[in-house]
Amino acid sequence: MTPEIRALFPVSERLIYFNHAAISPPPIPTIRAVEAQLRDVHENGSLNFRSWLAVKEEARKLLASLLGARPEQIAFVRNTSDALSTVANGLSWRAGDNIVTFSREFPSNIYPWLRVRDAFGVKVRMCEERDGRIELSELEALIDDRTRIVAISHVQYASGFRTDLTRLGQAARRHDALFVVDTIQALGVVPTDVEAEFIDVAAGASHKWLLAPEGVGYLYLSDRARKRIQPTLVGWTSVPDPDDYLNFEQGWNRGTLAWETGTGPAALLHGFKASLELLHQHGVQNIANYLEDLTDYLCERLAGKNYEVLSSRAKGEKSAIVCIRHRGDLSAMALYHRLNTRKIVIAPRVDRLRIAPHFYNTTNEVDQLIEALP
Repeated sequence: MTPEIRALFPVSERLIYFNHAAISPPPIPTIRAVEAQLRDVHENGSLNFRSWLAVKEEARKLLASLLGARPEQIAFVRNTSDALSTVANGLSWRAGDNIVTFSREFPSNIYPWLRVRDAFGVKVRMCEERDGRIELSELEALIDDRTRIVAISHVQYASGFRTDLTRLGQAARRHDALFVVDTIQALGVVPTDVEAEFIDVAAGASHKWLLAPEGVGYLYLSDRARKRIQPTLVGWTSVPDPDDYLNFEQGWNRGTLAWETGTGPAALLHGFKASLELLHQHGVQNIANYLEDLTDYLCERLAGKNYEVLSSRAKGEKSAIVCIRHRGDLSAMALYHRLNTRKIVIAPRVDRLRIAPHFYNTTNEVDQLIEALP
C-alpha cells in the first residue's frame, strides 16, 4: 500500500473503514467518472449516447478479464439476487431434481432455490458449517445424478471461508450439474478463473470489493450453462440489433448478452469502469497478497485479546474477511456500536464481528482497532 493509493480514498481521513464486505467507499476517480457522465447528460442530453455505450463495453471487457471470461459471456443486471434468480427461473425443473448448497449462504443464494423447490418439488440439500468452515467432503457427498445445481459463495460473508472452487467444480461436473458461484465477496481481491475452476455461473455486484457504487450487478454464463438456461426476463436490448426496432424475429443476442433487457445505469457503469481500471492497474494477485499479510497481522494482534477468531486461517481457506467473537458476554452488536463511536466501521453478522479491510488500509489502522476492542 502506498500513500498515493490511500489518497484516492478520502474516507481514510475520517474513519477507520473495515467494512468492504458490505459497501465500499468508491475512490476519487470513480466518483469523478460518475459525475462526468451525469454532467454530460445535464449539458448535452442524449448527444453522446453512443460514447456511453462504448464505456459500458469497456467495463464489460475489464470485468471479463477479472473473471477469465469472454465479454459476451457477461451481462450487466441490477444485483446478485437478480442474476441468481434468472438462473433458477431459466432452467427446466422436474420433481425429484435437487440443488446442493450451504446452510449459511447469504440469502441471495438461497431464496431463488427455495422458490423452485416450492414451485416444482425440487429438493434443496444443505451442508452445515463446521467450526467456521465448510467440510467439502460433506458437501460433495450430497451431490448425485439428480443434482442440477451446486451453489456456493467463493468466500462466505459470515465466516470468510474461501471455497476450493476447482475441487467443488470438478465434483459438480462429474455429475453433470451446473456449478453456480456467488463471487461478490471475492472478485477483485481473490484471483478468479471461471474456466480453470469449472464455474458455469458467476454472479455478483459492484459495490463491495470492486470499489464501485451500488447498482451494477453481473451474470456470467459458461457455454454449457447457456445451452441449459433460457432468458426469462427480456427486453428491447436482448436482441442482436436493438436499433432494428420493427424486426421482432431477430432471436436472442449471443451468449449472456440476451439477459440485458434495456437501458442501464450509464453513470454507474462509468464509475464501475474506473474502479475496474484501478484494480487492474494494481493487480488482483498483488492486492490479495497485501490483504493476506494485513489480515494475518490482524489475527496475530487478536491473539493477545479476549477474542476467538472464527475464520479459518488455513492456506487456501483464508480470505480478506476475518470474523471474531468475544469470549465473554459482549455481543457483536454491542461491539459494533462501541467501535462506531470511535469511528471504526465494521459489521455485526449473525453472532460475529466481521472485519474486512481493503488494499488502502494499514497496519496502523489494525493497531487502532485492537486498542479499541474491549
